[in-house]
Amino acid sequence: MEIEKYSVRMFEDIKHTDEFGNEYWEARELQGLLGYKEWRWFFNVIEKAQIACLQSNNDVNCHFGVYSKIVKAGATSKNIIDYKLSRYACYLIVQNANPKFETVALGQTYFAIQTRKMELTEEEYSKLSEDEKRLYRRQRTRDGNKALYKVAVTKGVKNFDKFTNAGYRGLYNGETADDIAKRKGLRYREEILDYMGSAELVANEFRIVQTEELLNRQKEKSEKLASDTHFRVGKEVRDTIKRLGNTMPEDLPTPKRSIKDLEKEEIKKLK
Repeated sequence: MEIEKYSVRMFEDIKHTDEFGNEYWEARELQGLLGYKEWRWFFNVIEKAQIACLQSNNDVNCHFGVYSKIVKAGATSKNIIDYKLSRYACYLIVQNANPKFETVALGQTYFAIQTRKMELTEEEYSKLSEDEKRLYRRQRTRDGNKALYKVAVTKGVKNFDKFTNAGYRGLYNGETADDIAKRKGLRYREEILDYMGSAELVANEFRIVQTEELLNRQKEKSEKLASDTHFRVGKEVRDTIKRLGNTMPEDLPTPKRSIKDLEKEEIKKLK
């Protein structure tokens, strides 16, 4: 296939989203897209990427989630190893992949630009447009929720709707995710975080990060305690906003365009 037939859209086409709204790529699918015919050679690239991840002081398990799955092998089936890769993991993989493969260069461009949004300095952030700030903050809330839910599992959380709503109720004066969605006029299954401005996303990001920190220090394995902590943090963030005299989260305007619309525009720019 000629290089002109490739586009960065392919990397979006194989992106998955889990039940918590976290995006990920499967290593076996990325392997084929990057031109690696044999898993053993691609696995070597993954190992190099994991080393780079460690050297950057990042949690390998957070970005390279290993799991097994069953695939057909002729008339039978077998278990194989695969990875659920974060955007950052994909970035490290394409940086360590064979540049002779035509799609590797495209992957380096795509994942470098997307990952760059997660590494802005304060000065760079101040120069962003509101839409760019939203994209940046939305990615951080995705990553934050992924880390938060991972810790919550270890503290006994099973009902994630209840756990998530505890945080929202604290921050939004008793409103649940459904209440917020209705107030914003969203359709069924539209993600409320995709319809928040940068200021509202910052408040939620702070709620997420601080809850994760407290849960990491929680010794007892208790779903109720974890949910109570999430509620308390949300309320503390709300009280801080009120003390500062800033606009309460529920009074902030809802953007007309969703994050998904903005991301589609970003993809078009890359083509």
